Amino acid sequence: MDASILLQFVLLIVGFVFLIKGSDLFVDGASSIASILKIPTIIVGLTIVALGTSAPEAAVSITSSIAGNNALAVSNVIGSNLFNLLMVIGVAALLSDLLMEKSVLDKDLPFLVGITLLLAAFIVIGWNVTQIEGIILLVIMVGYIFYLIRSTKGSGAMNYVEKPKLTLPKSIIFILIGIAGIVLGGNMVVNSASDIAIAFGMSETLVGLTIVAIGTSLPELVTSLTALKKGENELVIGNVIGSNIFNILFVLGASSAIKSIPLDSSMLIDVLFMIAVTVLCYIFGKTQEKYDKKEGAILVALFIGYMAFAIIRN
Repeated sequence: MDASILLQFVLLIVGFVFLIKGSDLFVDGASSIASILKIPTIIVGLTIVALGTSAPEAAVSITSSIAGNNALAVSNVIGSNLFNLLMVIGVAALLSDLLMEKSVLDKDLPFLVGITLLLAAFIVIGWNVTQIEGIILLVIMVGYIFYLIRSTKGSGAMNYVEKPKLTLPKSIIFILIGIAGIVLGGNMVVNSASDIAIAFGMSETLVGLTIVAIGTSLPELVTSLTALKKGENELVIGNVIGSNIFNILFVLGASSAIKSIPLDSSMLIDVLFMIAVTVLCYIFGKTQEKYDKKEGAILVALFIGYMAFAIIRN
């Protein structure tokens, strides 16, 4: 392998490390400040932590959008959502049965299906995601967060405030370092991924759907496996569904609000597959209110098959 290509792979990995560690520091700092300000833990989880796990996708997609790497901006979101649904849930279900919380099954999962269909409609209308459509997605995200906060009012969770882990000065330092890591990591991932794509004759779409999507989804995978290890199996589904919702509304919304993202019609297959997988996960959950080993094996097999198709298509 050429030394320059090897260097790009090293920079790609270092970029992922900056992204993931930067997200961790940002969430720790922001959560501590929220605790100092007496903001209930449930609201911190619904907003700061959810946005934090989507920060790597946001950094890569927004950087790609600004740089004009449109295919990478969208394929990163599609690839990340597919990885979350197929691999994160699939692998976790192979290890242990995943129970579905009623609120996730009745509200959040149908909402994810709805915004996935909305995104597909935006794309098919003009083979782009315009700035107006990006703003619409961001407005829906704000409305969704307010809905989540309102739906938790009246529960004991709204009164529980976690003790701050960090002092105020330390929290601010963590946030600043975290943001710097996210921005720097995002730039490194976009630049090195684009160079790798050019060197190997790969399309930006393929790189976004595979290497970049898997790399930016590592926080969701680690978070889910940690929850599984602690016996908090129901958190796995909530983490994945919440992350996918924020990927569409926040990541793609912010990317396209900054600059309209034109798309190639060949991405229709990827969008349709994302819709099909989202609906399939809803059907699996609705039939028995859990994911077991059989369904986990189906999801993982679908991901392997899709990756093979994406590579052959390139």
